[in-house]
Amino acid sequence: MEDDNDPAYGKPDFVLLDQVTMEDFMKNLKLRFEKNRIYTYIGEVLVSVNPYQELPLYGPEVIAQYQGHELYERPPHLYAVANAAYKAMKRRARDTCIVISGESGAGKTEASKHIMQYIAAVTNPSQRTEVERVKDVLLKSTCVLEAFGNARTSRNHNSSRFGKYMDINFNFKGDPIGGHIHSYLLEKSRVLKQHVGERNFHSFYQMLQGSEDKLLQELHLQRNPALYNFTRQGAGLSVTVLSNLNSDEMNHQAVTQAMGVIGFSPKEIASIHRILAAILHLGNIEFVETKEEGPEKGHLVVAEEVLVEYVAELTATPRDLVLRSLLARTVASGGRDLIEKGYSTAEACYARDACAKAVYQRLFEWIVDKINSVMEAQGRDPRRDGKDTVIGVLDIYGFEVFPVNSFEQFCINYCNEKLQQLFIQLILKQEQEEYQREGIAWQSINYFNNMAIVELVERPHRGILAVLDEACSSAGTITDRIFLQTLDTHHRHHPHYTSRQLCPTDKSMEFGRDFQIKHYAGNVTYSVEGFIDKNRDLLFQDFKRLLYSSTDPTLRAMWPDGQQGITEVTKRPLTAGTLFKNSMVALVENLASKEPYYVRCIKPNEDKVAGRLDESYCRHQVAYLGLLENVRVRRAGFAFRQPYPRFLLRYKMTCEYTWPNHLLGSDKAAVSALLEQSGLLGDVVFGHTKLFIRSPHTLVVLEQSRARLIPVIVLLLQKAWRGTLARQHCRRLRAVYTIMRWFRKHKVRSHLTELQRTFQAARQAPLYGRDLVWPTVPTVLQPFQDVCQVLFCRWRAWQLVKNIPPSDMAQIKAKVAAMGLLQGLRQDWGCCRAWVRDYLSSAADNPTASGLFTQRLQTLREKDGFGTVLFSSHIRKVNRFHKRRDRALLLTDLHLYKLEPNRQYRVMRAVPLKMVTGLSVTSGRDQLVVLHAQGQDDLVVCLHRTQPELDNRVGELVGVLAAHCQREGRALDVRVSDCITLSQRGSRRLVSVEPKPEQQAPDFHCSRAGFTLLWPSR
Repeated sequence: MEDDNDPAYGKPDFVLLDQVTMEDFMKNLKLRFEKNRIYTYIGEVLVSVNPYQELPLYGPEVIAQYQGHELYERPPHLYAVANAAYKAMKRRARDTCIVISGESGAGKTEASKHIMQYIAAVTNPSQRTEVERVKDVLLKSTCVLEAFGNARTSRNHNSSRFGKYMDINFNFKGDPIGGHIHSYLLEKSRVLKQHVGERNFHSFYQMLQGSEDKLLQELHLQRNPALYNFTRQGAGLSVTVLSNLNSDEMNHQAVTQAMGVIGFSPKEIASIHRILAAILHLGNIEFVETKEEGPEKGHLVVAEEVLVEYVAELTATPRDLVLRSLLARTVASGGRDLIEKGYSTAEACYARDACAKAVYQRLFEWIVDKINSVMEAQGRDPRRDGKDTVIGVLDIYGFEVFPVNSFEQFCINYCNEKLQQLFIQLILKQEQEEYQREGIAWQSINYFNNMAIVELVERPHRGILAVLDEACSSAGTITDRIFLQTLDTHHRHHPHYTSRQLCPTDKSMEFGRDFQIKHYAGNVTYSVEGFIDKNRDLLFQDFKRLLYSSTDPTLRAMWPDGQQGITEVTKRPLTAGTLFKNSMVALVENLASKEPYYVRCIKPNEDKVAGRLDESYCRHQVAYLGLLENVRVRRAGFAFRQPYPRFLLRYKMTCEYTWPNHLLGSDKAAVSALLEQSGLLGDVVFGHTKLFIRSPHTLVVLEQSRARLIPVIVLLLQKAWRGTLARQHCRRLRAVYTIMRWFRKHKVRSHLTELQRTFQAARQAPLYGRDLVWPTVPTVLQPFQDVCQVLFCRWRAWQLVKNIPPSDMAQIKAKVAAMGLLQGLRQDWGCCRAWVRDYLSSAADNPTASGLFTQRLQTLREKDGFGTVLFSSHIRKVNRFHKRRDRALLLTDLHLYKLEPNRQYRVMRAVPLKMVTGLSVTSGRDQLVVLHAQGQDDLVVCLHRTQPELDNRVGELVGVLAAHCQREGRALDVRVSDCITLSQRGSRRLVSVEPKPEQQAPDFHCSRAGFTLLWPSR
């Protein structure tokens, strides 16, 4: 698309044509269409030609090319218009709208989709969850509304059979925070009947083709649409030209998924399917009048009552009430008595059809309201969140001309007349009038003003809608033919109205049936048959009360007016035509209050064939859309205009004479100085109150200059404000620190005084202040108190230790080592008794053999040269062969010895002490010890034969060995566990302790799993 300025692709803007003639316009349009350039500008108006094929003009890569760029910096595209509307909304906080117009089949719906996709793609860069949810609902709502509001017509395979205007709300950051959809005049008569080559609404075919067999069985439906009167006409037609890529089955899945994303519950989706199925069954109900002999006349019955049961089941209403509502209606007499009036066959068919149309219309309106409730911006407060801005997107039915045109086409074409009038008012009429008011030299341009046509339709008392309303409200029998005669009387001399009665030679119309309006888009002949009934839009109260009584909450919510009693007098409701006229007036006022951007869609041919442009057919559209007049006004006019104060407010920073405030005589003089400094005076004209800029390029230059300066200004303001805040903060800090300093001094003095008072008696023996309670410390003095506590503990320890004899220091160190390893892990580790260490040399502990052990000890000292005995005791040991023996354990500073006490303490095993890596004990009072040695089998022993009996010496063994390892600078691994794991010859076993009161002496019990120490528990 970058080569769009190549002459081979024509002019990207019709304003650039050498001559503004219909021939040059069509030549440029056809050339660009043949080169797949379907978009062309007329100033800021985009002309779009439907290509009827997929073109590589969309997607994330193309969106990135247009994001952040001005309208004329990239080739013409829908994305450029969407970006311009979005930037205008974000820059100037102005509400904008994009009006997409054109006849049916010109591509309006697809254009609105691409605009929505662009807005969704360029917003919420921070990926906030709530904004993403709103964007998903905005995008998915299009899919759902197309299914229930679009249908295939002879002119368009996906024609919008309703009007849609969507407001998208944005916060000050430019992110979408909500939205609201307005729908206009759903063509509900399509539910009953379609022309040849057309279909009912997509939703019926999608449900039949895309639902699972189980669901269809629950709905009493079959997959063939030809079996139902309401869908039989379109049964053999596809939804689009590309039927393989866009089938009803695929669309059904997409719609169901979209409804889930929007927020429809599974129960609500199921209710929608039941309502659609009920409408199809309702259309198959036929009435038969029975014949009875005698004076009584026959009465009306339903041909297939099973269909009534289906309808009752699907609508969750009583079968008898459904049948009664189909065959008769209840009316209130003058005395408020209730009378049941039976229908004739024709009346019953009318009531059935009216019910089917009304149910579908209420379903569609409920879906729109449901989507709006999900999209609505919640909890917005302008004072807190800032003012919200809006972008409106109008996608409404185009101008329609069918072989037979009825009330719906009349309303649709009236809508297009109103939009064309708005276009004329904003683009042509108001612009020229503004030039005259501002004293701008201007050559007036002639254009077709359709005000007379709009007044023909909506003029009070004499307009077509007013005459139609009068016919609907008149007493007596008023037929469509009488309504036509009244129109002929009122508009006999109107230049845009005629009928066969007024023009007998025009055989394209029939007497008593047709009238013709000369619309801006061409002449359209309307058949008045059904005008009065469709305008009345009558539905008997019986059906409203019936559906309000439904136990289905979704269906019941669609009929709030059904709660009225039949005797209640209510105001006559407004007719369908009046409601539509009021909605159109409100829509036009809404659009006029916003800054508009236009997309004018053109249909290239009537056969919907890709790559073919019918020049005569397009020429007619160009003419009635007023595109040539638009080009002429644009060539002679100005792209931008703004009052001087607002212009200065936005661009004054670009000129030294106007920043920050000018001292010139007037705002006009200041604007002139600004433009002169920028070198842009040649492209502007000065009005009385406004500045007019001819070329968008001038505006782009000003915006770029402003964009370069804004960061500098913001930085300056930030610097000044931050400096002010910093100085205020500094003054506060100084005051705070002064207060804190004096308060801290006070707290320190108070705390030191309290400490001195508390610890006056700390020197008194023997406790040395052990039970003294430290006073609560201020936070600032916590580190000081921590140091004081450490110093106090050391001082107190020294006071206690300095009186201990040097001979007891080794015992003290061993107990400290044991306490560090066993404190809190073992119940009793013997800290409260004197530790003898060498119990085998003690005559008290070993009265019979202490002398023999002393001799053996002397022999080992001479042989191995050890220095001191760390520990000795009798033990009970068990080995890997499950042999249990009494032995003696000797622990020196060099070796660990296992001795045989019965053989004069002969050495059975000696292990270097440095090979001992750890030991394991239990948490109880038992004397089980497992010694772990590097490269050796673990030694499992129990200390016994002690005096006193069962004396606790495990802590002593742990302490003396740990203290010795600390002196040597190596670690000793001490484990406390009630189930000890040991290793013997590579196999792992478990050792545990079992207390047994009847056990006389500790002993081991052996099993395959390991060993159990049977400990006498006294």
